[in-house]
Amino acid sequence: MLIGLLVVVALVGWLGVTLVRGWVGPSCENPVTVDVAAAPDIAPLVQQVGKRVADDQAAGDENACYRVAVAAEGSTSVAEALAVSDSGALPDVWIPESTMLLRRAQAKGAFDGQVSGTSIASSPVVLALTDDTAGALGWPDRTPTWAEVLATPAETAIGVPDPARDPVGTSAVFGVRTTTQTAPDPDAALTSTLRRISAETRPLVADLYARLPGAGGADEPIDVIATTEHDLLKHNAAESGHKLVATYGEPAVPSMDYPYTVLPRTAPAERDAALEFLGRLLDETTARALADAGYRTADGRVLRDRSQDRRTRADRVDRTGVPDNDAVDALLNQWAGANLAARVRVLMDVSGSMAQEVPGTDLDRMTVTTRAAVLGLGLFKPDTKLSYTLFSTKLDGDRDYRELLPMKPVRDHLAAGAKEQVAAIRAVPDGATGLYDTVLAAYRSGRADWEPGRLNLVIILTDGRNEDSDGISRADLLAELGGLQDPRRPLPIVGVGIGPDVDKAELDALSAATGGTAFTTADPTKIGDIFYAALGKFLCQPPNCKAPAN
Repeated sequence: MLIGLLVVVALVGWLGVTLVRGWVGPSCENPVTVDVAAAPDIAPLVQQVGKRVADDQAAGDENACYRVAVAAEGSTSVAEALAVSDSGALPDVWIPESTMLLRRAQAKGAFDGQVSGTSIASSPVVLALTDDTAGALGWPDRTPTWAEVLATPAETAIGVPDPARDPVGTSAVFGVRTTTQTAPDPDAALTSTLRRISAETRPLVADLYARLPGAGGADEPIDVIATTEHDLLKHNAAESGHKLVATYGEPAVPSMDYPYTVLPRTAPAERDAALEFLGRLLDETTARALADAGYRTADGRVLRDRSQDRRTRADRVDRTGVPDNDAVDALLNQWAGANLAARVRVLMDVSGSMAQEVPGTDLDRMTVTTRAAVLGLGLFKPDTKLSYTLFSTKLDGDRDYRELLPMKPVRDHLAAGAKEQVAAIRAVPDGATGLYDTVLAAYRSGRADWEPGRLNLVIILTDGRNEDSDGISRADLLAELGGLQDPRRPLPIVGVGIGPDVDKAELDALSAATGGTAFTTADPTKIGDIFYAALGKFLCQPPNCKAPAN
């Protein structure tokens, strides 16, 4: 009797367990946890999918035997943590905004092996314009181009997030560089544009939104910001007034691509769960949720109806190739160089030959040179320190040179009428070219008051070669320059030669002796072009920049 009762109890227990398993699925007593660090903008969507996993687990889905813990983490902070081996608990999965961040983290030793991610969404990087700015450029009848936006008057404030901290800023600067390549002088156009937008740079995209009209920030309102299409849509949906208009780069600017990356240190059980979770992030349900939140598919398609939205594009935006680390480094070097305050000595030839007329014009060499020098002031930051020295022969007693403008910040020079003073420079009748003594004096002075944290330069503008037989010889000058070199305190000479009489070999020798370079043109009317090119290439210096090409 007792045995029969035990059998009945056992059968009932087995039947109960079987029925329960049939209703709630297999046992999932110790689910692993997948820790996900996601970029703040996409983290809420990833959390929603993580909740779906929990819901499916409660419903008995045997594939959902894991938990997902999502943390909204700034990608720069995650990259730094990954690069430090003793940084404590690390995520199993990382979803930065861009593969650019993933590659840069890998270059810094964050991963043991080669790492790649799977894009779960994309969002183009756009220039977002206020209605007033867009309207002045023809919207809504037409959407302005990046080139048109970047060519607006200086009063139009254009801001980007810091490209060294925010990948949206990095992509935006790539777009700026692509846009300026069609200018007559791409180097000058890029340098001046980077200078312009740097004035309104803020650490992150969110900081720029705080400067829009009506945002109530303490700073002056801004007219154009670089942002993602997703953030623009989110802003427009929440803002009753002051909505923004998106303009897209042509060719396309690198998009944010949100690479889902299972990190190499992840344990096998967590890795398996992470891969199952990736499948959920790529399914149709998640794609629709991402579309509703303003994201595009990984290949740039829009999955929701935007036919009523004239402020963004609904057609496909193909993703461009993600720039590699070398390309990103080079661009960030240009950015840093263009925004580095400088200390510059400009030596201007005023010898008699500068009075020669430029064929085909009613101008002389001196006039075209001073015009280029005046316009070139715009390539320097207001806090750049600048001096102008004129040279010929016996210009100041027995000296071949005379200071026109002392070393002061550009803003002070402009306030004191420097443009008018430079424009008024005239060639000295019968004056010869006292080049060598002038260069040595300027270089010694530049070495003596070399200033850290600035780009220290000596720039020579001349139309000839040394003609002062009473001064130092070329061989002795080169020896002196060589002895004044200090790799820790670079002071390159930039030679800018004008006209058919310039000695290119001489300028090359002087420049090369100091780590600099020389630019020449037989056509004096091109002095502006080569002056801008010289500055554009030398507005960064080692170790932050690669050596410029001539």
